[in-house]
Amino acid sequence: MQDKLEALRRKYSLLGQDLETYLEGLLYSRSLTYWDYIELDTLLTLQKPRTDFPDEQIFIVYHQITELYFKLVKIELELLAQESWQEERPLLKRLRRIESYFRHLTHSFEIMLYGMDSEHFLRFRTALLPASGFQSVQFREIELMSTGLRQLLAPHRRDVHTEDVNELYANIYWKFGNLDARTGEKTLTLKLFERKYDEHLRKMAWEWKDRNLNARLEAALAKGQVSEALLQLFREVDVQINIHWRLVHLRTAAHYLKRDEGALPSTGGTNWQRYLPPYYQGIQFFPSLWSQEEKQDWGKAGFLERFEKEVEAYWRSARSKSATA
Repeated sequence: MQDKLEALRRKYSLLGQDLETYLEGLLYSRSLTYWDYIELDTLLTLQKPRTDFPDEQIFIVYHQITELYFKLVKIELELLAQESWQEERPLLKRLRRIESYFRHLTHSFEIMLYGMDSEHFLRFRTALLPASGFQSVQFREIELMSTGLRQLLAPHRRDVHTEDVNELYANIYWKFGNLDARTGEKTLTLKLFERKYDEHLRKMAWEWKDRNLNARLEAALAKGQVSEALLQLFREVDVQINIHWRLVHLRTAAHYLKRDEGALPSTGGTNWQRYLPPYYQGIQFFPSLWSQEEKQDWGKAGFLERFEKEVEAYWRSARSKSATA
């Protein structure tokens, strides 16, 4: 106990603080409880339905959970940007976490797919206009933290000959993904999103230009510092975010919005049938890890079947080698 007190005294002395004052404060502080620590009472009051349909609560809670997972992903991406990359163990750990977070999000989307009454959803969604999951700034931040702007350009803008961040940002794919399906003009959903977040995201694009995950990967590849296990995880993260996560949105939109006579627009009024398919956007965070054939088949059923078999075979072989070592 005396050693611990001396260690505490040194700690607070270095901060210019007095240990005795902090110890006295412990006498008066309340015991920490679970509900206070995670702000349970506040958390359970953050759902504000706009209608009386009970399933709207499911819709709100699920999206709040998703945003919390996005925050966890951003924590790992920030730490990956700070790592020295001299040792692979922390890199493997953080990439596994990112892949795991998005895998759980993808699987949990069954809540959105089957957890709500279709007719009720189609009614209460009209009360949410022009709000849309498209307006999740955290997902846009994850994209900018993961790869360079050139990898995020809209398909018809990829021949832009510039490295200027402002010009590249102006041609980012989602700026063309929330256009009115009838007129081609920006929807109110997009206008509101740009008004609130454009300056922040453009600044972030500058800040992460040379420190995003793909930039760090390319620098490590140039030095020959990347193992096969690490490359495999990079590929899995790419597929999990840019294929599985996008596909599950497409399937859910089709489930609720596809009708015999055609398709309903999304809450933002967009043509979701063109915006959501991963093979249409063709986004890879780590393009140098994929062959031209793989890029051409990106997001298609045949590609996913081959990739899942490859992943299973790779890790089975890795476990076997580890057991015999």
